Amino acid sequence: MSNLGPTSVIFDLDGTLVDSEPNYYEASRALLAVHGVRDFTWEDNSRYVGISTWETLGLWRERYGLTVPRAELLGELNRRYLELARVDTPAYPEMRKFVELLATEGVPLAVASGSSPEAIAAILAGTGLDAFLHTVVSADEVERGKPAPDVFLEAARRLGAAPADCVVLEDAAPGAAAAYAAGMRCVAIPYVAAQADAPEFATADLLLRGGQEEFTARAAYEWLTASARPS
Repeated sequence: MSNLGPTSVIFDLDGTLVDSEPNYYEASRALLAVHGVRDFTWEDNSRYVGISTWETLGLWRERYGLTVPRAELLGELNRRYLELARVDTPAYPEMRKFVELLATEGVPLAVASGSSPEAIAAILAGTGLDAFLHTVVSADEVERGKPAPDVFLEAARRLGAAPADCVVLEDAAPGAAAAYAAGMRCVAIPYVAAQADAPEFATADLLLRGGQEEFTARAAYEWLTASARPS
């Protein structure tokens, strides 16, 4: 057992471990343009941060009147996104340090993401984080995506951890809501600063309003140590 007792840490991927949102935006913009939507902006994209790709596509079909089957849109979006992701998806430096520090301490780690298994694998391999993060759950593998708790509960199950012993790191309001619903503690690092006042973030045990600019591996580790439950 680690120095943090029974604590396990579950990371969201996009916007939390890595800055993949620009790639998602570009892939989304290109996809929608092909289907006649040519005014999709970064601000439009920010509405869907933290929502699973499958659910996002359903919302797009309703909002933009797309008639292409959702499964077909998903395949096209994943193809476009993976082309970009494999070229350049940077990991946040302090998050990388945090992962490495926790791994050194023997803390059980997992990734629980709304992205596809293929996208998660490509990003973890491309950043080298796959050397530390072996337990991975995609929303494609569970019944419901965030804000439902399914991905986090499945990650805990695979880690053999009780939900109450898990700490989730999240950048999006739906993810914070999912962590709360799962009965897990949450460190919230809002990707979209304007969303820091979202009610979902109010349930977080630690809210870093400054996002990634405020996050440091050492401070996060010290918070975990101070708040760890006894073995």
